[in-house]
Amino acid sequence: MHKHLRFFILLLVLLIVALGTLATNMRATDWSHPLRVVIYPINGDQNDTTEDYITRLDEQDFSPIKTFFIEELEQYGITSDEPIHIALSPPVRQLPPQIPQQGNTLDIILWSLKLRYWAFQRDEYQGPKAEVQLFALFFDPLTSPAVKHSTGLEKGHLAVINLFADKRHKDSNLFIITHELLHTLGATDKYDLANNKPVYPHGFAEPELQPLYPQTYAEVMGGRIPINEDNSKIPETLNEVIIGQQTAMEIRLIK
Repeated sequence: MHKHLRFFILLLVLLIVALGTLATNMRATDWSHPLRVVIYPINGDQNDTTEDYITRLDEQDFSPIKTFFIEELEQYGITSDEPIHIALSPPVRQLPPQIPQQGNTLDIILWSLKLRYWAFQRDEYQGPKAEVQLFALFFDPLTSPAVKHSTGLEKGHLAVINLFADKRHKDSNLFIITHELLHTLGATDKYDLANNKPVYPHGFAEPELQPLYPQTYAEVMGGRIPINEDNSKIPETLNEVIIGQQTAMEIRLIK
């Protein structure tokens, strides 16, 4: 009797959590209100140069992301002066839990839960509650010429994003932030993880273009502009990036 009761209570709790997650996901992508996004800068390498960079950041530095969403939503018949609102939190002084490099599925699930709890504990932003939390780890490119892959999670609507603390990397940083932000809304990668090449057709901005190459734009989740069958390039700014139809369906721009 008690065993069955405990099992029923557990199922009920899981159902409540699942329904809550579904409701949160639906609200985040109904596009009827500004999506509240908060960026939490972190000194990823504990470098003085990095610290100076993140202390100089302001919300205006991320305004091209808002412009990108305004223009792309218009392509899908959604007109809004502010589809997303990006706020900047005070710097976070502790690094997030590291994702397991060779972990199995259980390890990844446990890491995800730890990350969500860590994010809850470190949220010192004083404004309206974030619907999407983006933890941006910055690194000095002189001492860290390469950074680890970033990760965006739909469950929990948060991301850990590795970026360069250098104004020369501002545009590429904005692109990476936008890419990971879309992951938190349900968008999937559309490039080959083995070689970073966009996968045809959904990873191409203009899959019906004739001739197919060279493409002019990058699909935001494809990550690169295909030049020919063997080569592609990283977009220089968000002006060279679009949201393709498959991604639009995933984030409910197309119902």
